[in-house]
Formats: sequence, structure tokens, C-alpha cells
Amino acid sequence: QVQLVESGGGLVQAGGSLRLSCAASGRTFASYAMGWFRQAPGKEREFVAAISKSGGSTFYADSVKGRFTISRDPAKNTVYLQMNSLKPEDTAVYYCAAKGLIGYSTYYATRVTEYDYWGQGTQVTVSS
Repeated sequence: QVQLVESGGGLVQAGGSLRLSCAASGRTFASYAMGWFRQAPGKEREFVAAISKSGGSTFYADSVKGRFTISRDPAKNTVYLQMNSLKPEDTAVYYCAAKGLIGYSTYYATRVTEYDYWGQGTQVTVSS
């Protein structure tokens, strides 16, 4: 089992940047593919970015491609989401998620139902 704790959210003006962090507990961080999702008020949770166990494969939603970057640091058991050129429509609660895998080092998951563990979320608000 793994516990996930997000941090780094806040209020930023349009065009600004934020870096979200997701710290994972336990010694099996390398066994998990990781993802970031977001949920705006009144909307369903949506995929933002994913990274494989190895860190060598990443995938992004079209809405954030070229602006957001997902990465992971195995030494710190942490996954990051660097968000640049933020827009008001990026405003949401951002969630970190983990999917346990045996093998499949390059696999990444994009659907909510594929993930096993979730963090509590961190609020990102982008003002216009």
C-alpha cells in the first residue's frame, strides 16, 4: 500500500507557473506508475498527465501538452507536475494517483479507474 500527499497548489495569475509535488510513502515507489488528474467544480475528474514506472514514458492531455511536464524522482519517492503558462481554465483540485504494476516498466495509465491509490488533492486557482 502507498500513501500519497500532494503539495504546491495555490493562487497564481494567468501566465504564471506552479510546481506540484506528490510524496509517496513506502519503499515500493518504483513499483508504481503515477498520474495527475484534476477536478473542477461541477465537473468530472479528468486526466492531466501520466508517467511510467521507469520515468521513460510520459503522456499528456491535449489541453496541457506543451505547458505541463510530469517527472519523478525515485530518490525522493516524489512525482512532480511543473505547470507553466497557466490559464484560468486550469483552475481545479489536482490529484496525484498511483497504479501498482508488476513488470510493464514503460506502461502509463490515463483513466481514473486504472489507479489504485489517490492523494487528498491540492487546489490550484488561476486568476485572469
